[in-house]
Amino acid sequence: MRDLDTRISQEMTPEVFAVASRLYAEKSQEYSLQELMEAGAEAQIPPEFIQQAYQEIQIKRQQAQERRKKLIIILASVGVVVGGWGIWTYNSLASAAQKVDSAWAQVENQFQRRADLIPNLVRVTEASAKQERDLAALLTRSRTSYLQADTPGEKAVASTQVSQAINQFQNYVANNPQLQSSQAYINLQYELAGTENRIAVERMRYNQAIQAYNQKVKVFPNSVVAKILGFESKPLFKAEIKEVPRIN
Repeated sequence: MRDLDTRISQEMTPEVFAVASRLYAEKSQEYSLQELMEAGAEAQIPPEFIQQAYQEIQIKRQQAQERRKKLIIILASVGVVVGGWGIWTYNSLASAAQKVDSAWAQVENQFQRRADLIPNLVRVTEASAKQERDLAALLTRSRTSYLQADTPGEKAVASTQVSQAINQFQNYVANNPQLQSSQAYINLQYELAGTENRIAVERMRYNQAIQAYNQKVKVFPNSVVAKILGFESKPLFKAEIKEVPRIN
């Protein structure tokens, strides 16, 4: 090593020792119990106290390690429980949403059935009178609107238009005794009455499915999972304000 005879100022000496101590500590991070006892002897600390201190520190570290292990196990268990609950909640919400979709499909089936009756209504009203031609055109337009609807909301609105057109047909027939007595109209009355009753039943089932779904979405803590996963409340399907056709 060069420069061994270099003179170091008194002001610089403490800093040299501090850096040297740090470098030595970094190089040698472990000490034997014997070395600690020897160092303790220089500080006039009896060896048995060094040994006792070492044992106490070992016990504390073991206890801390055990606590960390227990904490990890607890956190892992909580994670498994929360994850399992989250999966169960998602499946429950998804199942409820599927029931809503299935119930709506049944409502749509009955809407379609009613819309499919319109061509028969048009044939019943076929005549040269302007009122009858206008009624036939109204019935046809309402059916076309329903067939062109895509979303549940659009179909509900279009179905209301179909219902209103059928109401006008019923009013027209009420003022036409000859048409009331025709077998074609009587058959249609049975079809319309049955369809309207089925629509009412399926609409009720759909709203029941909506209520069950909304309850799952809104109740805590399901609401937390629902919000994270994008499950939102759905509106009820309000009944159309109309009477079920009567069979004369």
